[in-house]
Amino acid sequence: MACLSPSQLQKFQEDGFLVLEGFLSADECMAMQQRIGEIVADMDVPLHCRTEFSTQEEEQLRAQGSTDYFLSSGDKIRFFFEKGVFDKKGNFLVPPEKSINKIGHALHAHDPVFRCVTHSPKVQALARSLGLQMPVVVQSMYIFKQPHFGGEVTPHQDASFLYTEPLGRVLGVWIALEDATLENGCLWFIPGSHTGALVLIHGEVVHKSEQNFSDRSRQAYTFHIMETAGTVWSPENWLQPTAELPFPPLYT
Repeated sequence: MACLSPSQLQKFQEDGFLVLEGFLSADECMAMQQRIGEIVADMDVPLHCRTEFSTQEEEQLRAQGSTDYFLSSGDKIRFFFEKGVFDKKGNFLVPPEKSINKIGHALHAHDPVFRCVTHSPKVQALARSLGLQMPVVVQSMYIFKQPHFGGEVTPHQDASFLYTEPLGRVLGVWIALEDATLENGCLWFIPGSHTGALVLIHGEVVHKSEQNFSDRSRQAYTFHIMETAGTVWSPENWLQPTAELPFPPLYT
């Protein structure tokens, strides 16, 4: 079981992040990569991603379409692409599996492989050792960080997007499925961490990743959990629970 020691808990509280090496086995990492390969092979690419309009008004409509597609993705499995991967007719300029930036935001709810990892006994034990009483899963993402053009992620705090009152109730769980290195755009606080490492990310710690200039991807599965006891989820957050998908309890 993945219970944290007192020294690990203290380190997490001091640093705002904690690296747990070898949290998942190589087989568990491989199972997620294989499953995502199947999902990508079967994906429907939405039209607003493919089309490139000419007039300013149409450009605004397209941007609105993209925004709506993102904003309503909290209870679905949707696909988000790197810039410049489509031509003007909407054809892929690079293979589809190399063009995708991330898949979000409800893999944990709709896909059995990712649900199994998210609610695994190891993750539940980890949350319990952090003292979480009634945690729920608010979102999940599969991040590709494609070779050569996997974009940078500028310094940010997750709590800015997933705001709660009081603060400190949101926790990011970031699982490396491939080696994360300085060359392929690792999280800035883990130079050279290895496959299967899990990183706990405090909602208010500032973190970033650089563009991937290497010829290797840096795939990761990440999800956020929130302590609901005594917590108000901001109605201003872009991500909201829905009738179809209330935030599922982490503990099963």
